[in-house]
Amino acid sequence: MIASLSIALGTLRSNPLRTILSTLGIVIGAGALVAVLTLGDGMERFGRQQLATTTDLQSVVIEPRTAEIIDNQAYPIDGYLVFGRADAESLLARLPQAKAALLSLTGAAPLGAGPGAPDTVMVQATLPTHATVLNRPLAAGRYFSAAEAAADAPVIVISSGLGASIGGGDTAAAVGKRLRLRGQEREVIGVMAGTGGPEAVHTVYVPLEAAGEVLAPTPRPRAPTMVLQAGRVEDVRAVREGAERWLGTRAGADWGRKARVHTNLQRVDQAERAILVFKLFLGAITGISLLVGGIGIMNVLLASVTERTREIGVRKAVGARRRDLLSQFLLESVAISGVGSVLGTLLGLGGAFGVTALIRRQVDAQVYAAFSWSTLFVAAAAAILVGVVFGIYPALRAARLSPIEAIRHE
Repeated sequence: MIASLSIALGTLRSNPLRTILSTLGIVIGAGALVAVLTLGDGMERFGRQQLATTTDLQSVVIEPRTAEIIDNQAYPIDGYLVFGRADAESLLARLPQAKAALLSLTGAAPLGAGPGAPDTVMVQATLPTHATVLNRPLAAGRYFSAAEAAADAPVIVISSGLGASIGGGDTAAAVGKRLRLRGQEREVIGVMAGTGGPEAVHTVYVPLEAAGEVLAPTPRPRAPTMVLQAGRVEDVRAVREGAERWLGTRAGADWGRKARVHTNLQRVDQAERAILVFKLFLGAITGISLLVGGIGIMNVLLASVTERTREIGVRKAVGARRRDLLSQFLLESVAISGVGSVLGTLLGLGGAFGVTALIRRQVDAQVYAAFSWSTLFVAAAAAILVGVVFGIYPALRAARLSPIEAIRHE
């Protein structure tokens, strides 16, 4: 094997132009493979981030039923579920696919904020992690902290449209102002970022512990809605199934009468198929690039076998075995593909990061190339596989030559 490797490398060095030309095909193929995979990883990461921040596809909503409809009449349910922090922590401990659990209460409340502000707003009483978990950016200020929630501090976070109304068109100017929500004065500490369109309903966010103060009293306790956030789109189904099992333990076999579990599984399936098609499409493109490079290697090695027929005959006459010649030409092919994969990897990484930098300059999209060791492994493995596959036929042809006929070859 060592002797065959030495002969193979010596042959490649003795024909530098041919070696460079045959390597060039693999360089281009491996470079295209690495560039496309790196860009694909970055685009997939960007797409997943957009799905997580701009849609509710990764949310599993558990909503308690406080009444049931019988013959178009609503009848209250006794002993309905009222979720608390302990329930959220219990679910997170049972479901490794869920990255966070949220609790929220929603209702309307009167607002006293002076001229230009609405008289009534939608109130969302949430946990301090609400904005962070849902990746909701703030235009100004901050969200309330766990310490402020525990101390029932008189703070409030408002939506972008309400902030513009209070701040005279400048959302940042609304921070620090004091509003009266259901008769109680609260300081604005943050303004949520807008979604780009007109705000149909002005919303304010308060700590969950303050729900009893800012929302109108009800004859029965309000039942918070729990939202589980899956780590990935692919985990939504597992999180939903785990939530249903937990409800069976928490509320008994008839839990479906006491709670509803909402997910948009149809859109989740569409997102999963889109990601899979995207990966297969990238794989097809890179496969064509490597195929072209592999054909180039085969052509060069076949020409080499033809030119070196006499040399092959002499080697066989002095005792070289078929496997020696087979390993020699295979090692030549693998050496060409290996060097090409290294150069192509560097070229592909440079091209991918350069393209994404250009995209960021031209459009307002934070798209980055995603470097991963798996991409390098795939590139190296694919290049070696191409070298072996396309080097087998020339190697077999050289190994099967008759030594007498090969020596007589001109």
